[in-house]
Amino acid sequence: MSDSASPPPSPKPLLRSFFFLFGGQSISMLGTQAVQFGLIWWLTVETGSATVVAGATLAALLPRALLGPVAGAIVDRCDRRKVMLVADGSLALLSLVLAALFFTGTIEVWHVLALLLVRGVGELLHESAMLASTSLMVPKDQLTRIQGLVQSLAGLLLIVSPPLGALLVAWLPMAAVVLIDAVTALFAIVPLLMVTVPRPERSETNDSSLWDDTLAGLAYLRRRTGHLALLALAALLNLFLVPAFSLLPLLVHSEGSGAGRLAAASTAVGLGMLVGGAVLGAWGGFERRILTTCSGLVLMGVAVLGVAMAPVTTWAFPMLLGTVGIAATLVNGPVHAILQATVPADHQGRVFALSGSMATIATPIGLVLAAPIAEWLGVRAWFLAGGGMTLLLALVAVVARPIRRIEETAPATPEVLATPSDGGRRTQPSPG
Repeated sequence: MSDSASPPPSPKPLLRSFFFLFGGQSISMLGTQAVQFGLIWWLTVETGSATVVAGATLAALLPRALLGPVAGAIVDRCDRRKVMLVADGSLALLSLVLAALFFTGTIEVWHVLALLLVRGVGELLHESAMLASTSLMVPKDQLTRIQGLVQSLAGLLLIVSPPLGALLVAWLPMAAVVLIDAVTALFAIVPLLMVTVPRPERSETNDSSLWDDTLAGLAYLRRRTGHLALLALAALLNLFLVPAFSLLPLLVHSEGSGAGRLAAASTAVGLGMLVGGAVLGAWGGFERRILTTCSGLVLMGVAVLGVAMAPVTTWAFPMLLGTVGIAATLVNGPVHAILQATVPADHQGRVFALSGSMATIATPIGLVLAAPIAEWLGVRAWFLAGGGMTLLLALVAVVARPIRRIEETAPATPEVLATPSDGGRRTQPSPG
């Protein structure tokens, strides 16, 4: 693939192209998540094994945890439109193969686990490429609003995908269910064939290797203490909050409530994300995006502490969970917008992929820590810890100068690593 950057089209056509892509990908994501729900349910019914179900979750997480920096380097050195095309096309083809295996009755558990593993790679490449392309297609003053829209979509999918997946499994044979994923993938692929996605100028030399580019991304983050601190903060948030909400079924069950109460709790979080995303999209947040994130952290910490203390059967419980969903959009949306506005365009793939890796690696570590504590002190103890840590992280974000002033400095010139053709020369980045 050529490394030359594409000429910048005018902003309005680019924004229209972004919404065209976003709309198609939204339909594709709905199909993917509904079908993934169906596949997990099939594994549950077919095997009855907690190990297999946990293995399915691990298969989906492993690519994001282990391959993030390399996937980001691929996104930054290649045509991002083609990366998304290859990722979406490969996933559609794999779904067709899996549907054929279900149709012929030759399906095995390992086939589904392998699909989830490869799907994780494709989703990582697609997500990194789309996030890195957004800043080239959307005006910088609209990035937070666009991220509000993205967060609203996440909340809507959280509400709609599980019941849709359950209906598909109840009404259709599994071959037809999986085929839906391939069909909805066309809604993501066709727009990519019709639009232009700009390419940034590369700071690395044209003959730099993939490994060189990966190391350059890591070197860039090491020198940008504000960005690295922000990503570490996000990982710590995952370390405490993802395990807490993974234990939510145990909390609901331990207080005598059933699946209906758990479904209502999950729906409340999704509705909160939908509302929060709509508010962020209409409002745009504070002019300094980091203040919106800090406000969201405070709201989230208070809401999680409330969840830790509210009885499951009261009206306050789902209300507090909905508030957590609202706060999540106020935290995540501005963080993505900050990275899109302050990281050089040709490094954004690596930064976003590394961010995903850090957050994903923190999740199983948190689960390992949370399980014995919840067994010893109860699930509510971990929610208390999660709420308290969230408030502490909000304080850190306000006090820590590199995070507080992350938007006040221009992006540093990325480091160019030595390659065999340049005689070991290194270009040092400018101070950021």
